Parts: sequence; C-alpha cells; structure tokens
Amino acid sequence: MDASKLDGKTVAEHIVDFLERRDVKHVFGLCGHTNIAVLAALAESPIDFVTVRHEQIASHAADAYARVTGKASVVLSHLSPGLTNCATGVANAALDCIPMVVIAGDIPTHYYGKHPHQEVNLHADAAQWEIYRPFVKRAWRVDRSDLMAEILEKAFHLAESGQPGPVLVNVPMDIFSEVIPSDSFDRIRDNTRALKKPSIDDETAREIIEALAQAENPVAYVGGGILLAQASEELREFVEHMGLPVAHSLMGKGALRDDHPLVLGMTGFWGTELVNQSCLNADYIFAVGTRFKEADCSSWYPGYTFNIPGSKVIHIDIEPQEIGRNYPTEIGVVADAKAALLVLNRVAREMYPEGLQRPVLEQKIADFRTDFKARNVEMATSSAFPMMPERILADARKALPEDAIITTDVGWNKNGVGQQFDILTPGSILTPGGFATMGFGPPGAIGAKLAAPDRVVLSLVGDGGFGQNPSMLATAVELNLGIIWLVMNNNAFGTIAGLQKAHYGLTYGTTFPGSAAAPANGPGYADIAKAYGAEGHRLSAADELLPALEAAIASGKPTVLDVPMINNPTPTTGHWNILDIYSPDRDVSHVAT
Repeated sequence: MDASKLDGKTVAEHIVDFLERRDVKHVFGLCGHTNIAVLAALAESPIDFVTVRHEQIASHAADAYARVTGKASVVLSHLSPGLTNCATGVANAALDCIPMVVIAGDIPTHYYGKHPHQEVNLHADAAQWEIYRPFVKRAWRVDRSDLMAEILEKAFHLAESGQPGPVLVNVPMDIFSEVIPSDSFDRIRDNTRALKKPSIDDETAREIIEALAQAENPVAYVGGGILLAQASEELREFVEHMGLPVAHSLMGKGALRDDHPLVLGMTGFWGTELVNQSCLNADYIFAVGTRFKEADCSSWYPGYTFNIPGSKVIHIDIEPQEIGRNYPTEIGVVADAKAALLVLNRVAREMYPEGLQRPVLEQKIADFRTDFKARNVEMATSSAFPMMPERILADARKALPEDAIITTDVGWNKNGVGQQFDILTPGSILTPGGFATMGFGPPGAIGAKLAAPDRVVLSLVGDGGFGQNPSMLATAVELNLGIIWLVMNNNAFGTIAGLQKAHYGLTYGTTFPGSAAAPANGPGYADIAKAYGAEGHRLSAADELLPALEAAIASGKPTVLDVPMINNPTPTTGHWNILDIYSPDRDVSHVAT
C-alpha cells in the first residue's frame, strides 16, 4: 500500500476513535495477546477499560450497564477460552434482549489452517466466531481491514434496533494492528446513530382502544419490552386513562411502581392469587413487550394464569416472531412499545376525553395488598435466626432509597423479589430472566454502579450465586465502587434443594456441609470480601441487618453482608411443568430444607 495514503493509525486506534464518537464511556473485558493492540489504543482514550479477573464478569457487568444506560455496551475479549468464558454472560444478555457489542481477538489470518496457539478449529478453520452463532443476533468475522468500519456500524445498529441483543465482531489480531487510511471510517461519520422505531397508525389504535373500552374485564400484561423501550411513563398514562389493571412478567417488574393502584403483580408460577385469577378472568389481555414465557404463564397450562383461547389477546411487540408464538392473537401489532403507546395515548384522549375508571377494581387491589402484607407480617418481622427470607427483603426495602438499583440472581432473591419486594422507580430492578444465570447479580452490580454512580446499588444474591465469581470484588475495590452485596446464605443451592427434597426425599449435590447457621468449613464470604480489600460482615442476629445495611450505604465502600437464611420456598399459586415430570399425578412443589 502507498505510504502516502496512510494516516498512521492502526485498525485498533480507528476502532477506539469510532467508539469515542459513539459516546462509549466504558469497555468491559480482559486482556489477551490477541487484543492488546486495542488496549494500547484505549490507554490514551477517555474511554475507561474496566478490567476483570474472569470474562464472565465482564459480560454480566456489560449486560447490566446496558440495561441502565439504554445503549449497547461494549465487551473486549481474547480468543477461545476468553470468548467461551464470556459466553454465558453474552447468552444471558441475548435471552433478555440486551444490546451489546462483543469485540473479540482471533488468530492471525496468515495462520488459518495451521492450528496455532489456542485456536478452536476442530471442525473448520477460522471458525471461532461460530461459537456465538446460537445466541447472538449476528456474528461477523472481519476478513479485511477496510471492512472494519462498516461492520462496526452495522453491529451497533443491529444490537440496538428491533428486538435488541448482543452481536459479535471477531477480529484476527493482525487486522487490529494493520495501519489503514481513515477513509472507510470517514465515510460513516455522518451516518445516523439510531434508527427510528416503528409505530402504529391511528386506525389500529382506535381498534385497540375500542376493544379495551368495551371489555368487561380487560387486563394489561406487560413485559421487559416496556423497560427496553423506556416506555414506563407512556404505559402509566395509558392504563390510568383506560382504567386498566396491570399484570407483569418477571422481566416486566418495575415497568410501573409496584405501589401504583392499578398494579396487580407478577404472573405465573410465583404469582399471587390476585394476579393469576385476574388474568384468568380477563376477557381481553392487552399485552405489550412480552413473550409470554413459560414460568410467567404457568407452563401455558390453562386454569393457572391464562385461559387462552377464551381470553382475547391484543399483542404489541417489536419482534414479529413473538406475536402468536405461544397464544393465538386477535390483534397483533409490530411496533416499538414507546412509539405505540404515544399514539394510543393521543387517540384514547380523542375517543374518551374523560377516560375510564374502575374504582371497584382499584379497591380490590388495595384490599388484597393490605391482606397479603398482613399475612406476611409474621415472616417479614420475624427475629428468627438464620433469618426468614421475607425479613431480609423487608429490611432491605426499608434501608434503600426509592431509586436504588437492585440486581438479583436466581432463587429467593429473584422469585421472592418479583413477588413481594416493591420496586418504586421503573427500571431499577435488573434480573436474569431468560437464561436465569446463577452469578449474574454480583458482577451486574458493577455495571449498574458504573452506569449510575450516584445511585445506591444493592446485589441480592444467594451463596451459590455469590460463589460463582467472587473475584468481581477485585474490580469493585480497584474502582472504589460503593456496592453492597447482600448474600442470602442458606448454605445450599436453595431452590433446587427444595425441589429435590420435595420430589426425591433427599438433597444430594444441592446443599453444602453443615447448615446456614453453622456451615462446616465453608467459605466465609465476609472474610473473602476483606481479603479483596472490601468491607465484610457476617451477621449473627436478625436485628443486625437493617443497621448493617444503613451503615453500608452511608460508608460508600464496597461491602459484603453475609446473612444466614433459612431455606423456605417462595410461596406460589401457579404451576410449572417440571413438577409433573418429577412427580406425575401428585401435587408436589417445593419444600423447606
């Protein structure tokens, strides 16, 4: 190439310039010999590289970061083991529709076919990118340096448009280091940063509004698509004007404040009697941004959460494949939730200027909440130790400000939070829904805190989940992130232990030696925290939790609270098909261990 045509920048340096122009503030990842050219370029950039001790930490942190910012996060990975370590977090993001761009180093192009160090090529040469094919929206292998710019541009557009999700840009290390002219990157400088979202027409809006206005028992059923579209305010305005009670999926929790007078709660296996029965009795279900997933729908069994057919469905979703996938739909609309609700609100005010009210329904919801809290008060105030999970959640809610961000993991901290922990700021609950990944919550808190440094961030996690990747504490301490990890320590993989004991009468491979009160030679999570340079406290009485939380919030230091907890099951009124597989024709669920 003619040296006069070069501007002296490597592809890696052009990539960093591109990320700066897209206002990327943080890149999450771990070094390797295939990506250090990018790290060298980042060294002189205002972009912060968030280095971790395990790539799964990077992808989980990036996942939560994208949930809070609403923009695609960026992960930088090494080849092969780096990419496979990273894969679980990327797949978790994929199943929860979180936008992410993964940039991975690969072997040099001139070593294709020779099986160089660390290459995955047991079935095909230069095939590392295929590892991610099952769960990313698109995987690119960059074969020429002059294609880098347009591939990156496509990657961000695809990650953030339609049903969002992660993408992979796989780059041989020699291409990172190649010096190229800037023309391919200059060409895309003025391209749009974000694509316009599809909406609905007035005629469709009138059809939907008329159906809901004429319905006797309509229910709005919302999912994580409301939060992805940042449409909580538009949803609130619409349901208040139309008098619609609101049920939500696990991922839709926090779409509206949980204390809103029209919120019924989370549906499905861990749903309450009020929400499941309200959905069963609905003549119209107005579904927005939801996929009607299994646990939210009691394995799609009639008689537990939904009776469809029977109830008629109006379904709005950005992804056409989700409409009609699990239930027949009367009106199906492919549209962005925010854009659609803006039109629906305008047309609803035109058609019904005074709006619709259902005071009897609102009183029913208020009465149920009062009764539910009264029935739960014994557990929520219990001084028992190890602690009752309900008491842990109740004290956490008391200690936290309304806008605190909570990351959950799996088990009581996910299912119990979905059922009985009030989220008071839309979008402030980050939970692994589709993949239900144990170990998401603790590193997810790092991404959340970096995205919102002025907000309190609490990771609610079991001891099994916290043990997945405790090395995330190193990153938190190095960056001085004042995160609190509340370890709900039942000395077990608690939910699975409860299932196994209920159906098989034992807890083999699901509990740890000793008990929650006295683990036998088990890890001391408070001591682990201290070893990493964080604060660590193991509680010895229930009354210690609230002041410990308040002190941790006030300190602004990374803090681990090890809270022994009894392994009671989360109450449920729904159903899950796995119970029938374990124990056919028997009414068996979870039990305490």
